[in-house]
Amino acid sequence: MPKTRVEAQEDLDSWLDREVAGCQFQDKRHGKRFGLLLGQLSERVGSSIPFACQDWASTKAAYRFLSNKRVSEEKILAGHFTCTRERFKATSDTTVLVLHDTTEFIYRREESAAIGIVSKLPTRYGSRPRYHTTCGVLMHSSLVVTEHGLPLGLTAIKFWTRDKFHGANALKRRINPTRVPIEQKESYRWLENLRQSTALLQHPERIVHIGDRESDIYELFCIAQEMGTRFLLRTCVDRLAGEGGQTVSDAMEAAPIKGLHRIKVRNRKGETSEAVLELRYRRIRLHPPIGKRKLYPDLDVTVLHATESHPPKDRDRIDWKLITNLPVHSRKDAVEKLRWYAMRWKIETFHKILKSGFKAEEVRLRAAERLVNLIAILCILSWRIFWMTMMNRTTTTAQPDTVFTTTELYLLDQLVRDKPGKSPSESTLTLYMTKLAQLGGYLARAKDPPPGNTVIWRGLSRLTDIQLGFLLRTQLVGN
Repeated sequence: MPKTRVEAQEDLDSWLDREVAGCQFQDKRHGKRFGLLLGQLSERVGSSIPFACQDWASTKAAYRFLSNKRVSEEKILAGHFTCTRERFKATSDTTVLVLHDTTEFIYRREESAAIGIVSKLPTRYGSRPRYHTTCGVLMHSSLVVTEHGLPLGLTAIKFWTRDKFHGANALKRRINPTRVPIEQKESYRWLENLRQSTALLQHPERIVHIGDRESDIYELFCIAQEMGTRFLLRTCVDRLAGEGGQTVSDAMEAAPIKGLHRIKVRNRKGETSEAVLELRYRRIRLHPPIGKRKLYPDLDVTVLHATESHPPKDRDRIDWKLITNLPVHSRKDAVEKLRWYAMRWKIETFHKILKSGFKAEEVRLRAAERLVNLIAILCILSWRIFWMTMMNRTTTTAQPDTVFTTTELYLLDQLVRDKPGKSPSESTLTLYMTKLAQLGGYLARAKDPPPGNTVIWRGLSRLTDIQLGFLLRTQLVGN
């Protein structure tokens, strides 16, 4: 028999309690309100605050919490960061990947001053030059995943607007951009998140930091070396190498092809084909920018290029130029690094859940402080959806109760019937995740891929509504 309403609610709150236990608010009432708001938003995926709270008193309390000056994203996420570290420790001695990326949250407001700007682009209205201002907030997040793609949680998050770095571009026009102190640039967030993530996880030798071309920052390479951690980044700058008389591209042009690697890719129409990549890699002495040679040392790094020899007609040519402080001695090592870098797309998926699933860009709050605090809460919930989806794909031995409560399992069995002849031993997490996805529109045909995040968050939202009605019935008429 399923549990009573009180017992089921205790199961539902267990994971929420773990995520908020490490939060240290100055006022205990803030901690209670945070836990309550997190639970309300988790039960109404993609809903507005009034819809999630259901009454004016709870809605007003939520608004007061989000606008309180003693509440910040650091305090909201402190408990989640602690849980991320515990999940990291539970992965034994395996390598984990910390994925870094930046995303924008765009809002339409008549007055942008209360939120800030993301971009200010010149436009022309008649004969007068004007500017089109985009209102919003930028977020730089760091997500730790296993080598198999299971997200363990966030390790660092930074929010800002372009107003904070007003004047940096004007400074770059007057002097060489490489001479501008890194602390005055937006790219400084990459250094801050690398430091915070490495310090949080406490085992730098097990971490590989992954970033796109925006992370090609010499100061970042040096900090990673100082902290004893590792990085694998895509490059966009052709730096000086060797004895200083050549660049990295010159050195790699002279490098022989060390092997071929075949991968499956899709074109713009979704059609699948095979791409053959030529692999080149070599150890190179890298020099800092000329304006910073007195501040930073030379570094010995490995440069890995994976390119298609012939440009395809129906898609962009694959041309990955990676840099790492990890050794690459064979084709097997090179393919491993390519597989690790391909995991970077996971953080794009996390941002998609945040924007499409929880509709973070449709929030009507009018102040940046409120928006940032709410987005921080939604980050925890987005990770949970992503974790559930990937748990189903990466773990074949997990039990259903690692994700679902007893009541949820009972309801899924009643809503989606098993095939005739199924034995109890076949009641795996995959079975119940498929049932949940079917509530969200997943067809579960024989050749269908595993359910994705979209059908999972739809199914979870519907299951929550069904569970509420079931628990009300149980309370009224008894077991």
